Amino acid sequence: MPEANSPTQKTHEPLQNKGGSPLSAEDQNKGGSHNEPTEGKKRRLFKKKDMPGGLWLKCESCNDTIFRKELEEKMMVCPACGFHFTLAGKQRIEMLLDPGSWDEHFAELTSLDRLEFVDKEPYSEKIAKTVARTGQNEALLCGLGSIEGQRVALAILDFKFMGGSMGEVVGEKIALAAELAMTKRLPLLIFTSSGGARMHEGMLSLMQMAKTCAALHKLNQQGGFSICVMTNPTTGGVTASFASVCDITLAEPGALIGFAGPRVIATTLKQELPPGFQRAEFLMQRGQIDAIVARPTMRRTLRSLFDFGRAAWE
Repeated sequence: MPEANSPTQKTHEPLQNKGGSPLSAEDQNKGGSHNEPTEGKKRRLFKKKDMPGGLWLKCESCNDTIFRKELEEKMMVCPACGFHFTLAGKQRIEMLLDPGSWDEHFAELTSLDRLEFVDKEPYSEKIAKTVARTGQNEALLCGLGSIEGQRVALAILDFKFMGGSMGEVVGEKIALAAELAMTKRLPLLIFTSSGGARMHEGMLSLMQMAKTCAALHKLNQQGGFSICVMTNPTTGGVTASFASVCDITLAEPGALIGFAGPRVIATTLKQELPPGFQRAEFLMQRGQIDAIVARPTMRRTLRSLFDFGRAAWE
């Protein structure tokens, strides 16, 4: 008979938990410590949940992560740093005008590919795709609406439509908006968000700079009153034409406003630009705009300015 300490004899020590007390028979039959998950449990534990996209946004200024619903409730203004996100034209209309007061005009106007311009694809195809994606025929939305009961003629550039660029149709609709303001004897309100003249239309787009300035001059000569609000970004031929010649020029905080871009200017001058160059605050200090108005107070400010300019038609 083998001895008690013989290596051929197996001793059965009771399994113990971390506290030193024996495990129950049920726990021992599970194959070890009850604190150790099985292979299947591990897979379930670390399985990722499907999260819907678009719930969170990152602020372009402070990099703070923001819940989209909270951002929309704050009119697309970052709650951490006050950065004003660029708004789509229809979103701007919804925030700005009295509910149910929007009456769009000239929506049927569409661009023509007179130059048969081709870069990566024909201009005509690019326009068709943009129309299908945005659900509107051009970058400028034009019509009538009310702000705190005051009727206005309204023109809004939408950056989502080819960067809010100005071609023949945008220039024509600005001129038509000025005529609408004259006909209805209403103030004209313009919101800009644009990369400038539309290169796909060449000289025809540059001609709109003179056309829009002439239309606003005529409105002024007839006793009309106009306000332009420059939003981020407002650059190129739009800045150098109708955006800068209204009776009152406002801007949203932090908006990039200029003709050539800051990188182009820095490269051309071969020198470092001052802090905040071409931002609304920089222009305000140098008298190039009349006031900076935050989005939450925009309606109230505009309503006061309309009262100030009401005597224009009288």
